[in-house]
Amino acid sequence: MVGAGGLSTILAFRMGVAEHPSTVVGLVTSMYFIGLVMGATSCHRLITNVGHIRAFAALGSLMSAATLAHALTADPWAWGALRFVVGFMTVGMFMCTESWLNEKSSNEIRGQVFSLYQIVLYVGQGTGQFLINIPDQLGTDLFILTSILMSLAILPVAMTRVSAPELPKPVRFRLARVWGISPTGMTASLASGIVMGAFYGLGALFAQKVGLATAQTAQFMGAVIIGGLVLQWPIGKLSDTFDRRLVIIGVAVATTIVCFVIMNKDVHNGTGLIALGALFGGLSFTLYPLAVAYMNDYVEADDIVPASGGLMMAYGIGAAIGPTAGALMMDIFGPPGLFIFIGIITVFLTIFIMWRLTQRASITTEEQGDYQAMQRTSQVVYEFYPETVNSQEIDDLEDDTRC
Repeated sequence: MVGAGGLSTILAFRMGVAEHPSTVVGLVTSMYFIGLVMGATSCHRLITNVGHIRAFAALGSLMSAATLAHALTADPWAWGALRFVVGFMTVGMFMCTESWLNEKSSNEIRGQVFSLYQIVLYVGQGTGQFLINIPDQLGTDLFILTSILMSLAILPVAMTRVSAPELPKPVRFRLARVWGISPTGMTASLASGIVMGAFYGLGALFAQKVGLATAQTAQFMGAVIIGGLVLQWPIGKLSDTFDRRLVIIGVAVATTIVCFVIMNKDVHNGTGLIALGALFGGLSFTLYPLAVAYMNDYVEADDIVPASGGLMMAYGIGAAIGPTAGALMMDIFGPPGLFIFIGIITVFLTIFIMWRLTQRASITTEEQGDYQAMQRTSQVVYEFYPETVNSQEIDDLEDDTRC
């Protein structure tokens, strides 16, 4: 996560220095998310055929090689192809990791393992933002460093003596059915993907164009990600206490306000923008887990995994659209165009959910499940989502009850 999280910021920053149009930066970033979406449907067969250890090593090696290949050319279209490869490999590595964690997590520690895993993801990704502070006289050192980090990630898995688990069989769940269960969850997930895809792809470019130094750009990107971790608990607690749709509306409205404050040139000094970045991350990062929690309030227990996978697919589609659409807005309105675009998306989300409040009655807070802070990784993460229990554990529980 340190290597992968840093690479996206390094690329956006480098393309900004090279004065590539924002649209080009957005297209290159979109290729990464397209790779994530396609890898989510294709990597299962590879892992099943060769096993977790070999698959993880192969995927990690290709990811490291593709990262290193960025140093061979500065052509943005070549970088776009390489970003697709990195995205494809990344989701496969997530699938290996998460199915392994699911296999080794009993119900007693499942919630702790899930929470620790999410913290590792956030902290690793946030730390990776500071790699751009490392001096790079030749223009290749940072690519070499991120490639080394990705290669080192293979070692613990390749050298383990622990038996690898079976990968859960993929369960197809049509997006139309997800929409039928929860239009709010589906729309919030799509909006979250658009917002996060646009920010991850263009946030460093925005910071650079408004005049932040390299160190301040790293602080801005890191603040957004760490802020996204810090505010998860209080917002999640609110969503467990009140109607979740009202909390989503509140988060969307607050995100819109922060976006319009960020557009103001008076706050484009280092300290002010970094503080606003942390607040933006704290709000916007909760949209996806709120969508998942809301969906789970209405879906049957047996369908939590496939339905949540449908939400992740919606998120991925949104993330592939966000960078390119946000870049077009930056080309039209300058750097503030990124947050104009994000603000428009959160306004539309607010309007849609306010309409949905008139279409479906709210369930009681007692009927709601628990909110879980989470990153967007792969559909396998829901196999060890704390509120899911695999079928064998259910059978064992029923046997114990009968006894």
